[in-house]
Amino acid sequence: MGRVADEVDVVVIGMGPGGEDVAARLANAGLSVVGVESRLVGGECPYYACIPTKIMLRAAEALAEARRVPELAGSATVRADWSPVATRIRDEATTGWNDEAAVRRFESTGGRLVRGVGRITAPGEVTVGEQVLRAKRAIVLNPGTEPAIPPIEGLAHAPFWTNRDAVAVEQVPESLVVLGGGPVGLEFAQVFARFGSEVTVVEAQSQLLPMSEPEASEVITERLRAEGVRVLVGSAVRQVSHSGRFQVSTDDEQLEAESLLVATGRRTDLRALGVAAVGLDDEARTIAVDERMRATDGVWAIGDVTGRGAFTHTSVYQSRIAAADILGEAGAPADYRAMPSVTFTDPEVATVGLTEAQAVSEHERIRTAIAKLPETPRGFIHKVGNEGLVKLVADTERGVLVGATAVGPSGGEMIGALAVAVHAEVPIARLSEMIFAYPTFHRAIQPALDELSTP
Repeated sequence: MGRVADEVDVVVIGMGPGGEDVAARLANAGLSVVGVESRLVGGECPYYACIPTKIMLRAAEALAEARRVPELAGSATVRADWSPVATRIRDEATTGWNDEAAVRRFESTGGRLVRGVGRITAPGEVTVGEQVLRAKRAIVLNPGTEPAIPPIEGLAHAPFWTNRDAVAVEQVPESLVVLGGGPVGLEFAQVFARFGSEVTVVEAQSQLLPMSEPEASEVITERLRAEGVRVLVGSAVRQVSHSGRFQVSTDDEQLEAESLLVATGRRTDLRALGVAAVGLDDEARTIAVDERMRATDGVWAIGDVTGRGAFTHTSVYQSRIAAADILGEAGAPADYRAMPSVTFTDPEVATVGLTEAQAVSEHERIRTAIAKLPETPRGFIHKVGNEGLVKLVADTERGVLVGATAVGPSGGEMIGALAVAVHAEVPIARLSEMIFAYPTFHRAIQPALDELSTP
């Protein structure tokens, strides 16, 4: 006798921030919803990424500020202690990496959680272990991503860290090699360096934060080097071995360290997700969706797997659109022109919209302008730790901003005003008439606008 299918309205595979949000919205609307999760409800963000890493960064920032006292206000003695950080992450942020509260939150909406790996086995059908779920109305895919481990000789057999290991450490390593100079790698590198580790970052591409403006990369590279972090760019790792310590062979030299962090990107196994059963390419890196998050008949996809940025805010933004579409409600289609992102290093590196290189490939007439924070009144006041800039990217044919970068002590907050400008396509002439509070970091937007407006 065959297995009996459990019929529900919606099955959500992956209960990360977006999956939990869309499942809760649909359950609150009266649909029968099953959320499928093999790991922790809430996803990577609250347990291994956004929340615990920012707790680490906040602690490291406090150390850095204390060390700046001699240049500003007298003297201070600083002794780094990792134990309060580890305790806060374990007890306050993740509750020992326990998702019981998140499960209760979801189930309070009327939704039901099924533990296990969900796989599409036929149109409208998801199998979890021995259980078959029949989705009468929709399947929503929010599988998230796993750390992508590069095929470096010897790496697979070494006890390296990913971000999941790094946030759970009870003590700081004496030395650390970080593979990857993207946001994840740089945030961890700065944290552990400020807590006393001897840190080396190895990035195969020609600059740190390869997707960012080169000027932003220069600022963060200089800061990291000033703090004692070795930065190797344009250097590929060829071999890794481990015998008590790590030996890392690059194109140019041999590195040795107590610990090795691999932060070289993330991936989703679409074949394991079973997307071929509904006609989707299971060898692709991402799932293509339309402006309503539809991947194919009866299937919606949100989050990292859509390739629109591995950010919590992207996933939750898409979840609202998918939920409305499944419920047959009207709403604005997805619009990614003003997608923001922030790397929470010190200084923070925040971006919205297009970089100069991206804009040149999409628009005929582009102009850029840069204002450097140290040359502004707030930068002068701030003194030590005031590195940063504002870079604006304008489409001069339409007279609007299409992108911007803000690097500085509060770059993630500065980008807010610029995100509004890009999203709403506020004319540059209109922006130039704004009153910017004095003396603030965001006032650096004004001289950059003035430069754009100068013939």
